[in-house]
Amino acid sequence: MSQRYGGKHSPTNSSSANSSAVSGQSYAGARRARAGGRVNVLFLAPLPMVWRAFTAPPTDMALWLGALALLLLAAWLTRAGETAQEAYEARKVARRPALPRKILGSLLTGAGLALAGLAGFGLLEAALFGGLGLGLHFAAFGPDPLVNKGMEGLDTFQNDRVARVVTQAEAHLAAITTAANRTADREVSSRVARFETQVRALLGSVQDDPRDLTAARKYMGIYLKGARDATEAFAQLYSRSRSSAAKASFLALLSDLQDSFSAKNQQLLLDDRSDLNIEIEVLRERLAREGIRLDKS
Repeated sequence: MSQRYGGKHSPTNSSSANSSAVSGQSYAGARRARAGGRVNVLFLAPLPMVWRAFTAPPTDMALWLGALALLLLAAWLTRAGETAQEAYEARKVARRPALPRKILGSLLTGAGLALAGLAGFGLLEAALFGGLGLGLHFAAFGPDPLVNKGMEGLDTFQNDRVARVVTQAEAHLAAITTAANRTADREVSSRVARFETQVRALLGSVQDDPRDLTAARKYMGIYLKGARDATEAFAQLYSRSRSSAAKASFLALLSDLQDSFSAKNQQLLLDDRSDLNIEIEVLRERLAREGIRLDKS
């Protein structure tokens, strides 16, 4: 009869179950990053121009190097544009990017290939390469988001406040993840991921209803900043000493924080439901005055 191996450095059955549960929650809503292999190809494709540049006469060398610079700048803008669009799509309320980086990337790709065509061939080839480069880049990566999302009929000032606080909270979460990963401890990283899932649920609630910002701001600011500082301090200590006592204390802190964020999120959801019930009752009263009665079922 087979028997599960266990030892000093092996997870117990209970911890394995917890790890599976945490893993399932950690990847909830996860999606593949937009800025991946396609963007990396844009950085690699123009590199052969270096050889063409340094084996050409001075005038052509300047054209080749200019084409290389334009194509690399286009690749950098495209990657930044893909990252900005990913953040835009992840949020329920978001402003369009101030700079249309992917569109600029398409224009610079066309300009770079046109310059390469001029250096290696002639004017007709330059126009052909430029048009094809612009069109293919635009077809591959598309335009940047050009409109604000989820802001119709909402107070602009309040939404700006929410956007600033959410951006700051996400920066704190990124720092927490980086610090946790420095410990090279699987359980710590999993528990931090579980905590982040709960924090993002609260952020989502605030983005859905910006009126909740006042009630949740302390959690998104002070508490989250404290969690970041505690994680960084723990990572520094644990990386040196591997103290089990420090790890237990940190995990207990994470549990308390997670419970606190969960309770606040539930409170916001209940408040939203209470507001909805009040609005429904007000509507029923108005309809009743007009002689229209609704079944309360």
